[in-house]
Amino acid sequence: MSVIIDRLTKVYGTQKAVNDISFEAQKGIITGFLGPNGAGKSTTMKMITGYLRPDAGTITVEGIDVLEQHRQVKKITGYLPEHNPLYLDMYVREFLRFIGGIYQLSGVKNKVAEVIQKCGLEREAHKPIRALSKGYRQRVGLAKALIHDPKVLILDEPTSGLDPNQIVDIRKVIKEAAQDKTILLSTHIMQEVEALCDQVIIIDKGNIVANDKLENIKTKQSGSQGMLLEFEASIETKIFEDAGFTVVEQSGYSYLIESENANIRAELLKITSEHALPLVSLKKADKSLEEIFQGLTKGGSDV
Repeated sequence: MSVIIDRLTKVYGTQKAVNDISFEAQKGIITGFLGPNGAGKSTTMKMITGYLRPDAGTITVEGIDVLEQHRQVKKITGYLPEHNPLYLDMYVREFLRFIGGIYQLSGVKNKVAEVIQKCGLEREAHKPIRALSKGYRQRVGLAKALIHDPKVLILDEPTSGLDPNQIVDIRKVIKEAAQDKTILLSTHIMQEVEALCDQVIIIDKGNIVANDKLENIKTKQSGSQGMLLEFEASIETKIFEDAGFTVVEQSGYSYLIESENANIRAELLKITSEHALPLVSLKKADKSLEEIFQGLTKGGSDV
C-alpha cells in the first residue's frame, strides 16, 4: 500500500497554501518532498497525518481515508513535525514509555529499549529532555515516531540540527525503516536528498513543479548535452566552436563544452585526437540538484 494524495487543496484567506496537488508515496521507497519555505510542504504533511483538515481533495493512507478515519491513520503513522514537540521536563526513557502507553503497546519496556538503541540514545536515556542538545532532541522525536512500528513515516526536516556524524547515523535508521515502510520526508539539504531519496517531489507556491525519480529529474532538467574536459595546458577553444560547440572556460585548464548532439562524447574525443590536444579527463557535466531546485522554484513566504 502507499500514501495517495488526490487534488489536495488548503487555503488560508486568499492564499492557496496547497493548490490542487496529486502524488503518491510508495512502500519501500523514500520519497523526498522539497520546496522553499512557504511552498506548502509542512501544510501537506499535517494534512496527511490528520492534524490539519484540507479544504478539498482526498488523502488515503494504507487504504484508509484520512478525513473519515483520522484516528485509525494516526495509529499506523509515525510523524516527526518540523517543530519537534517534546515534554522537556520528562526523562528520555520516561517520555518514550509514556508515548508507548498512548499507543497501548504490549511489551513497552522492550520496545523503548529497542528504539533507544536504534536512534543512538543509549547515553542520553537517563537525562531530562531539557538537558539534551537540539540534535539529540531530534533523535528523541524520531524515536517517538518509530516506537509503534508504523507502516508510514512522515518526517519533516528529520536531520535538522544534527552534526555530520549524527546525520550519517540517522540516515542509516531511515534507510533501514524504508525496507518495509512508506517514507515521505522533507529537507532543505540537497545532499540529504541524493543520499536518501529514490523519488523526488518538488513543490513551489503550493504547486508541484516536479515529480519523478531523482535521476530522471536530473536528466530532464539538465537541458543540452554537456561535458567537462580537462587538459594539461590551455587550448584554443575555437577548435570546438568551429565544430558547433559552445565552450565555457572553467578554472585552470578545464572547459565546459555543450551541444544538442547526443553523441557529444564521441565527437569531442574525435576532435581532441585529430588536433592532438593534451586531454586529461572527460566527464558528463550534469546540473547539480541545487541548480535544478533553484531553477524550478521561486521561494515564498512561510506557510
